[in-house]
Amino acid sequence: MRNMSFSLTERQLLDGSKTVTRRLGWQFLKPGDRLRAVRQSRGLKRGEHPVALGVIEVVSVCREQLNAITLSDVAREGFCREHSPSSFVCMFCRQMKCPPVAMVTRIEFRLVFKGDNV
Repeated sequence: MRNMSFSLTERQLLDGSKTVTRRLGWQFLKPGDRLRAVRQSRGLKRGEHPVALGVIEVVSVCREQLNAITLSDVAREGFCREHSPSSFVCMFCRQMKCPPVAMVTRIEFRLVFKGDNV
């Protein structure tokens, strides 16, 4: 099972407020695919392993421009009170080193189960 990192939004994933994620790449996903949600998958030191947070199932996948995000999707990203669409785009661009007009993959998912026994 493929890993997907939620290092910046672990709390939102686990409390259920995050049901959508935007990623650079990931165009190969399709509804029904299952992924292991992990705390971090890159930059691990020798001997470290990803910490599993649970399993998610893809509900829908589409491509869109990052700066097309709506206020309701900011909330579905888990940032309902913390970000406007423009501040979410700025945060995403800073973290991912991409322009606001970047094409991203919008992935809607549901948390199948929490825990590290995956």
